[in-house]
Amino acid sequence: MKKTLMLATLLGTSLLLTCATYADDAALLEEGRKVAMELPPKLLAKLQENIASSGLEGAIPVCKDLAPKMAGAIAQQTGWKIKRVSLKTRNSARAVPDAWEKAALEEFDQRAAAAESPAKLEKGERIGNEYRYIKALPVQPLCLNCHGPAENLGTAVQEVLKNHYPDDQAVGYSEGQIRGAISLRKPIE
Repeated sequence: MKKTLMLATLLGTSLLLTCATYADDAALLEEGRKVAMELPPKLLAKLQENIASSGLEGAIPVCKDLAPKMAGAIAQQTGWKIKRVSLKTRNSARAVPDAWEKAALEEFDQRAAAAESPAKLEKGERIGNEYRYIKALPVQPLCLNCHGPAENLGTAVQEVLKNHYPDDQAVGYSEGQIRGAISLRKPIE
């Protein structure tokens, strides 16, 4: 009887811990979604502002210099480490995915090829002592001015890109393709 009661207690505790973990993971997933969606609209607004005042080539520093600062400010406010990653990097100092991010981006490409909406592609999971979240960034029409087919980019844009990113691989996209992703990580206990 004692063994049965002890086993039932252990199973019950294990079940409660499992339910608590799932609830925590669901909350972290939702929090990751919210944090990931803070950067794109702010970045888009700054891009549009700079394009209006300085032209397309004048807006390139927004993605290069301002976006990491914006991500840093969001990270300070939320506790989530944030970066943008891509399989075709423009900035090899910041945008190279780690193994987990690379696998997620490859999975996103496969899912998009199977007609899943790139705008809905995301992944969140607990890995060791942190929670990781990644959300696909589909190419928007505005993005094509710097990330579209090379032959469609303006001469001034090509020159500025070449000066800022001599090893640029992030061209040749079309609208709706997955340009990269916003990747987040947060320590958990």
